[in-house]
Amino acid sequence: MSKYIFTFVLLLLAAFSRILPHPVNVAPITAIALFAGVYLGRKYAFIIPIAAMFISDYFIGFYDEMIWVYLSFLMIGGIGLWLKNHRGIFTTVGASVTGSVLFFIVTNFGVWLSARMMYPHTWAGIAECYTAAIPFFRNTLIGDLCYVTAMFGIYEITTRVVPMFKLENKSA
Repeated sequence: MSKYIFTFVLLLLAAFSRILPHPVNVAPITAIALFAGVYLGRKYAFIIPIAAMFISDYFIGFYDEMIWVYLSFLMIGGIGLWLKNHRGIFTTVGASVTGSVLFFIVTNFGVWLSARMMYPHTWAGIAECYTAAIPFFRNTLIGDLCYVTAMFGIYEITTRVVPMFKLENKSA
């Protein structure tokens, strides 16, 4: 399968998955950032998650804190690039959990920093912000683990059964 066709389909599916009704913070973007870093190469680890977010945000609506969300996915793409050279079940699960935690820390810091009326810029305010976000973190973690397991698992099984589906693993 052409890497470019696969990439385009992955991008559209990621964007579409955010537009369809789903539980809050259960989306495949972290899994896609990790997957792209491992199997598609350097530029795709950053382009695919950001493009998927931008396309879906165009339809869902843009928001003040989106820069923090995008920044977190750029960082998660970097984790995917690290994972490319450290693949294994435990490191993949660890990368997924790390991505979830990173998303939680970065995006909620952005909420605290940007939403002045909602949380005071004090230690108590940031603690309140992170505490209020804990239920969303559960969804993020569950969604990321499920999507990472599905994407990486299906890809590995498929390429063992049908080797012609193997994507090139270049850094481009």
